[in-house]
Amino acid sequence: MTEDEGTATATADVVVVGAGPGGCVLSYLLARSGVETVLLERHADLDREFRGYFFQPLVLRLFEEMGVLSDVLALDHDEIRSPAVTAFGRSYDVVDISTLPASHDYGLLMEQPPLLRFFIDRAREFDAFEFRPATTANDLLREDGRVVGVSATDRERDEKLELRSRLVVGADGRYSTVREAAGIDPGLFDSDVELLWFKLPADAVGTAAQGRIEGEGILLYFGLGAEDAQAGWFVEKGTYPAIRERGIDALRRRIAAVDPTIARHLRSFDQCSLLRIEPGLSETWTRDGLLLLGDAAHVASPVGGQGNGLAIQDAVVAHSTVVTALEGADGALPNERLARFESRRRPAVEEVLRLQRRGERALSWYVRHRDSIPAWVGSPLTRALFAVLPETASFRRTWETFALGPEPVSVDTAAFESPP
Repeated sequence: MTEDEGTATATADVVVVGAGPGGCVLSYLLARSGVETVLLERHADLDREFRGYFFQPLVLRLFEEMGVLSDVLALDHDEIRSPAVTAFGRSYDVVDISTLPASHDYGLLMEQPPLLRFFIDRAREFDAFEFRPATTANDLLREDGRVVGVSATDRERDEKLELRSRLVVGADGRYSTVREAAGIDPGLFDSDVELLWFKLPADAVGTAAQGRIEGEGILLYFGLGAEDAQAGWFVEKGTYPAIRERGIDALRRRIAAVDPTIARHLRSFDQCSLLRIEPGLSETWTRDGLLLLGDAAHVASPVGGQGNGLAIQDAVVAHSTVVTALEGADGALPNERLARFESRRRPAVEEVLRLQRRGERALSWYVRHRDSIPAWVGSPLTRALFAVLPETASFRRTWETFALGPEPVSVDTAAFESPP
């Protein structure tokens, strides 16, 4: 690193912005392949609230191909094989993950910070990797229309930083600074509902995962290991300010009509955070010297718990694309070499978003109209739906697509180096 008029400068083959699941997994894979990689994270540590807790069976297979699955399973987690849905007092097993191929016949529910720290620590075993927390990417560096790095602020060192690279990867989520700096539209779709999340103690939830539907609303909840659980309450878009104005007791009474046990653990709006539902599909994911992945490229809806799986699949395909593109090339990686990533991933992502939007439309209709549906109509119709729906071929294809991915991807291990 050198100093230039008060600005520190450094170089790397690849700069990854954002230490979420996609950014951490990609950085680990690149470092393991001998690619000089710098991972930037704007937060000083990883102990913050994440909204993606579910890791589909497809992720287990990818972790196994990386040779890290047994270590991941040593982290605090819950396993989910048959999430239940309770509709107007009756329980239905709508999805049976245990029918999938053995060894990948369950999903994981876990907090993200331990997993992210695990991949960062593994990447640090290789000299090619550097992690820079408390470092905010401010803008892209450009030359002749190509992206050649990022300008950033290192708050730990209290200095400005220019990181020059052959590729910048935007893995910085729904509100991506990298995407905005590149002038790429996130392509968000409209949605009529939002999801109000709140944290609970683990003993508030008696099952790994469950959904409850009653006349008063829809409640999701699941465990996150030994200490914590999470619950989600669907609300009509734009109504959260009015909910807060009515007070926590009014919200607790409505939730209690669905599940009194869960409601007892909701004591303050400080436990709550609002998650937007609308998915998005950016107009392009690659340019000369630039690649977007995960929510930076395609904002995932929480329907079906797809965010983590999509980002990690992106990381696996991006790793193979980048390693190949670096061979025999100089300077910023050209778009024609990076475009393979988008051409491979976009059709699969479009299929997942299509299925998510179909599920979201059903949720939206119920949330918006539940108060006008008489109990004598809503109860039998909803029960009939959940009795019949799991038996349909269309429903099974949907949840298998969510669990296994529309098109399975595999880890390119050919370039891996042995750790020192």
